[in-house]
Amino acid sequence: MKSVAIVGGGPAGLMAAQRLAERGWQVQLFEAQATVGRKFLVAGHGGFNLSNAEDATLFAGRYGAERARFGALLEHFSAADLRAWAADLGIETFVGTSGRIFPVAEHKPADLLRAWLGRLRELGVEINTRHRWLGFAGNMGLHLRDENAGTGMGRTFIIEPTATVLALGGASWAKTGSDGAWVPLLQEIGVPVVPFAPANCGAEVAWSAFFQEKVGRTPLKNIALRVNEGPAVRGELMLTDYGVEGTPVYALTPQVRAALVAGGPAVLHLNLKPDLPPATLLQKLRQPRGKASFPEFLKKALHLGPPIPTLLREVAPEAATLEPEALAALLTALPLPVTGLRPLDEAISTAGGIAFSAVDDKLMLRQRPGTFVAGEMLDWEAPTGGYLLQGCFSTGAWVARAISEDWRLGNR
Repeated sequence: MKSVAIVGGGPAGLMAAQRLAERGWQVQLFEAQATVGRKFLVAGHGGFNLSNAEDATLFAGRYGAERARFGALLEHFSAADLRAWAADLGIETFVGTSGRIFPVAEHKPADLLRAWLGRLRELGVEINTRHRWLGFAGNMGLHLRDENAGTGMGRTFIIEPTATVLALGGASWAKTGSDGAWVPLLQEIGVPVVPFAPANCGAEVAWSAFFQEKVGRTPLKNIALRVNEGPAVRGELMLTDYGVEGTPVYALTPQVRAALVAGGPAVLHLNLKPDLPPATLLQKLRQPRGKASFPEFLKKALHLGPPIPTLLREVAPEAATLEPEALAALLTALPLPVTGLRPLDEAISTAGGIAFSAVDDKLMLRQRPGTFVAGEMLDWEAPTGGYLLQGCFSTGAWVARAISEDWRLGNR
C-alpha cells in the first residue's frame, strides 16, 4: 500500500496527513512532543486568527520575496478553502472588521484541534507522539527513536515509506518543539539552510532607567509606524521596558532586521497623530499655551496624555521648547533608534530555513527525491494577521497533492 511518513505535528503536517489519507494513502505521523499542535494552541491564546479575507494579490504580497510562489500555493488552498475545511469539522468562522478570519466565539483553538484529530482518526491516520526523528536512512528510510516511557523507551528503528513530508517548524518558541534542531540533519545531505532570524518580534530601544520605571508597559493606540523612509503601518504600539512591540512593529521586522544587518541606522519613526491633517495639527499647536504646562497643553490641544510627554522628553528633551512647526514634525515622526531585535525564542515566527533553491516546484528536496517540505521549515516569512497559519496550511495541502499526483511515488 502507498505509505507516507509525516514528521512534525503542526498545522502543515496535520493538513498534509488529512489530505493524503483522504486520497487513500496510509499515513504515519511522528511528533517529538507529547501532543501534536502545541504551537498551534499557543498561537491561539492571543486571539485565534486563522487566516485573512483580503484580496488574493495583496495576500500573496505579504510573503515578500516569495509572493509569486505563495500566489500559486494560495490559489491551491485559499482562505476560502480554509473556512470551508473548518466548517466541515464543525467549526464556523467569521471575518472581523480588520479582515482577519476567526472561529466564532464559542470555538477555542482546542476545539478545532480536537475535531481535527477526530477526523484524522476516522481516516486511519496513525499518530505517534514522543517519537523523535534522528535522520535519514538509505534512499527512502527514516531513523526514529521512541521516547515514550516504558520498556520500549529509547528504542530506535527505521521505516521506509513511499514518501516523506518534513514539517518540523522554524526555530521560535522552542518549548512547543519548534527549535530548529533538524538543521544539521538536512545539512548532512547537502541541503542549504538559511540561518534563522527572529520575525514578528519586539524591537529594542535603549530607554533610560527613569523611563523604564515610569512608563513600564503602556499601549499607544491609533498610531502609525515606519522604518527610516519606508511605508507606514497603522495599529497599536506597546511600550515595554526593553523597547516596543505590537502589530506595527512585527510587520516592520524585515525592514528593521535588514537595516541592522547592513550596519546602518534602524530607526522607527512614530506618528502619534496619523489621522490629523498636517495643517490642522499645526493650527492646534499654534494655540496660545498661556500658563499651561507642556503636558497640559498636549492634553488639551491634541488629547495626548500620559505617557506621551514622558516619551517626548525621553526621545527629544527639547520638545517642550520647540516652535509649532518643529513640534509638529516631531509628533508625526518621533525617532525611536532600534538597537536590536528580541531573541529568536521570543519571536512569533522566524525568517530563514531551507532555501527554496533546495526544493522543486512540488516542494520536494532536490537532494532527496520522495522527501517533501512544508510549513515554517522553508525560508519564508509573513506578518501576523492570519498569514502565518495560512502559509502553513497551504504548503501542507500543496505537498499532499504533489505526492498523490506523482506517478513515480504512487507506483512504488
